Amino acid sequence: QVQLVESGGGLVQAGGSLRVSCAASGRTASDYAMGWFRQAPGKEREFVAAINWSGVTTYYADSAKGRFTISRDNAKNTVYLQMNSLKPEDTAAYYCAARPFEAAMKEGDYDYWGQGTQVTVSS
Repeated sequence: QVQLVESGGGLVQAGGSLRVSCAASGRTASDYAMGWFRQAPGKEREFVAAINWSGVTTYYADSAKGRFTISRDNAKNTVYLQMNSLKPEDTAAYYCAARPFEAAMKEGDYDYWGQGTQVTVSS
């Protein structure tokens, strides 16, 4: 079992930056790839970014490329999503998820999920 707790969400103006974090605990968290997904009201949950267990391989949704950066600190069992140049359409609940070793971009490939943290971008 892996437990995931997101933090760092909040309200930010368009063009601003925010970093959300995901703290993992339980089984060897550093053996797990981590992904960030988001869900806006009335929409399906969508992939944002993912990072493999070592941090070497990353994937991004087109909407995140060039603005968001995923990283991890295995000593702290924490994954980060740095979000820059935020837009109102980035408003959503952001969820982190974990799966063994290799990163993936499909929601169904992840075994463990956090409760989410809300990010609201005002125009």
